Order: sequence, then C-alpha cells, then structure tokens
Amino acid sequence: MSATPFELNIQGQRVCGLRSGTPGGLKVLALHGWLDNAASFLPLSDHLPTLDMVMVDLPGHGFSDHLPLTTPYTTPQAIVYTLAIADALGWQRFVLLGHSMGAAIASLVAAVAGERVQALVSIEALGGLTAPANETVQRLRTHVAAAMKLGDKQLRVFPDLAAPVRARMMANQLSEPSARLLIERGVKPVDGGWSWRSDPRLMLPTAVRMTEEQVCDVVSAIQCPAQVIYATPAQPYFPEPERSQRAALLPDGRLHTLAGHHHVHMDQPEAVARVIIDFIGSLDDAG
Repeated sequence: MSATPFELNIQGQRVCGLRSGTPGGLKVLALHGWLDNAASFLPLSDHLPTLDMVMVDLPGHGFSDHLPLTTPYTTPQAIVYTLAIADALGWQRFVLLGHSMGAAIASLVAAVAGERVQALVSIEALGGLTAPANETVQRLRTHVAAAMKLGDKQLRVFPDLAAPVRARMMANQLSEPSARLLIERGVKPVDGGWSWRSDPRLMLPTAVRMTEEQVCDVVSAIQCPAQVIYATPAQPYFPEPERSQRAALLPDGRLHTLAGHHHVHMDQPEAVARVIIDFIGSLDDAG
C-alpha cells in the first residue's frame, strides 16, 4: 500500500491525507466514512494505480485538525470544506469518490457544485440519512442535551491497540487488517497508552436531518455520471427499497451491488476497483 502523506492549510486549519497513483492521472478526491480516515481507501488505491487519488482525513478525523469550537460539523460546512480542499489542491474539475458519510457528502457536492464534479462514485450511501419532519424538535433537544454534557466526558485510554481493533471488527464486520489500518491512523499516543484522535463532537447525535423528500430532490439534481455501489444485505439505517429508489433518481446513474458488508471497499477492494475501472472507462468512451 504505497501512498504519500500530505498536508494542506485551509484558512489556518490543517487538512492531512494520503496521495497515491499516477501524477497527471484522472483526479479523484476520496472522502471516508464517519469516524474513519484516509486509510479507509488504501486497500482500494492499490487496485487503481492509474488514478491521481487524494484520500483526505476529513476535519475532526485522522491527522486533520478539529474544527474550532465555534464551528459545528454540519452538512453545508462539509460541502464547503470539500470544495476548499479541491481548491487547495488546485483542482477545478475532479471525480468524487465517497464511502458512507463521505459518499453522502460527495453526492451533495455533486448536486450543488456540478460544474466542479466530473463524476461521482458513491459507496454505501447516496444523499445522506434522513428523518421525518415531526422528529425535528426531539432531535434538537437530544443534540443540545448531549452537547451540554460533552465537556464532562473523559477520553478512553487503551493500553494497546488490540482492544480498539477488536471493537472496530465487531462494530463493522471488518477483517483484522482493515480494522488495524483505520485504528493506526485513528489513535494517538497518550499517557497510559492510546486514545482516539477524532473530535469527540463527532459522537453527538445529529441535530438536524433532511427529510426523504429533500434528499430525493438532491439526488435528482446530480447531473454528472454516477456509479453507486451497495453491499448486500443492506444496512438497517439505509434499507431497501429506499436505497435503490434513490439510485434510480440519478439522471445518469448506474447501480452495482456486491455481497458483503458496509466496508466492502476495504475487505473486497479488487471487486470494487473493477466496478470503478469499468465506470471510468465508460467516461472515456463518452468523451
């Protein structure tokens, strides 16, 4: 897994990540899932050597800085930050590759800044999680109550990496090598062992979610070619038939399913890479 670390400065905030592939190749910006990091894409990048692949640690994850306490982690903020990362790279047009939360962000960026996004590859999400409108007040109450207590919580310290690796394996059905990749980039040394690098605010319940109708409006607005990749069986929080119905709304979309789990791109990277290579080939043919 050959990748070069890099660091960007975006308005005084440090954004870190890994870069692999071929300079001058098709520009691909990869956005990882919630509480993951850039290492999420390392297994996949080995099978995509012709791409110029930039795998970022999103704010509050991995080696990137946490957002200032006055800046919350919100959907609009994530869209703006993604475009700022592309600007810092000097990329005007690029392909977005996202997994889970990163796929939700990527699909939103493709919808609102279509002139920048050449194509979209969305793994295990499309448009983000939703909630009924009548849950709005309760969600806000739950978020505020948790945020008010956040300062009282102490970060857990692990004496070694075995426990967090096992926890990720159990939580996400990950293989040991895949879990270890995420953990090694997701923890930091502290007195007594290791603790999480991620911003504790990322664990807060989401304050506001779009409705399904709003997300469908977003997905319908994605004009670039899009490849959606879902693992089967579906995750409980993104079930059928909703996830396939969303994919069907894409004006220029393709859907591929693979037997596997939520991190299918890590434990089955070769199979996922083949889908991506075929999709990229179709872009070349169209051009």
